[in-house]
Amino acid sequence: MKAFIIDRYGKKEVGRIGEMPDPEVRDDDVLIQIHAASINPLDSKIRSGEFKLILPYRLPLILGNDLAGTVVRVGARVRDFKPGEEVYARPDDDRIGTFAEFIAVKESLVAPKPANLSMVEAASLPLVALTAWQTLIETARLKKGQKVLIHAGSGGVGTIAIQLAKHLGAFVATTTSTANVAWMKALGADVVVDYKQQDFATVLRGYDVVLNSLGTNELNKSLQVLKPGGHLISISGPPTPAFAAARGLAWPLRQVLRLLSFGIRKKAKKIGGEYSFVFMRADGAQLREITSLVESGAIRPVVDKVFPFQDTHKALAYVDSGRAKGKVVVRMM
Repeated sequence: MKAFIIDRYGKKEVGRIGEMPDPEVRDDDVLIQIHAASINPLDSKIRSGEFKLILPYRLPLILGNDLAGTVVRVGARVRDFKPGEEVYARPDDDRIGTFAEFIAVKESLVAPKPANLSMVEAASLPLVALTAWQTLIETARLKKGQKVLIHAGSGGVGTIAIQLAKHLGAFVATTTSTANVAWMKALGADVVVDYKQQDFATVLRGYDVVLNSLGTNELNKSLQVLKPGGHLISISGPPTPAFAAARGLAWPLRQVLRLLSFGIRKKAKKIGGEYSFVFMRADGAQLREITSLVESGAIRPVVDKVFPFQDTHKALAYVDSGRAKGKVVVRMM
């Protein structure tokens, strides 16, 4: 099958389209013909080698972390899916590879595609929607009436997290650039901080939750926004000992992560707060819940640009440029 692959790690590695073996279909797998897959910043981080200690992939590697497509074949133990069904999924992070014609995904990670979405729209959702769900619902336990700051509201995670937080009844603030202020308000944000004109740390106070996807500077300043007992959640690091334990990482690596996150954990504790790092995991049951929210109109995907499969490298470069609003999708067929 045709696939977009990298042969080595490195910031200058562009990737190429080449032939790869068809996926092995295990007894609990669903073989999916991929119609569309979306680009995530995670793809570039994997390509550059940032995750090779945590996710030791074998090269050459097919990139791609979420998809929408049609079931082609199912394993002997699969009961919930049949050939011909339209589905979407985020594969296990040790079996990625959605920039390809086919992929085998564990049945428990797959969900029916929302009926009101195209394949392109559905492909834009799994990773970012699961991230929003696992940060706001699972980790923060966000409740009606609470205040949440969602950084980078115009990004892939931000656009979905704002909608999910509003659905939960929260008061939502977000940060974005001048050009996106009106759009963020239209998406549902109650307060929009233009980071080119204002410093969010001087404007916002008394927040229950902050969802950070930016750098160390924004992470530290986010503590000023939290009320005592508030919860700072980051999807961009630094990872915590709890994350290392959950991943079953080797003891030396656990100690490295403990040191990396020691400062921010200590600062959060000092204000009576909590710091968590979330590295989203694939989960078909949560995707089914997200499907219901999409079909009810509570969440709608935001797709910026669509690239043909042969231009996957251009799609990755566009996301790397930081100009994308919402998601960028690669169409396979």
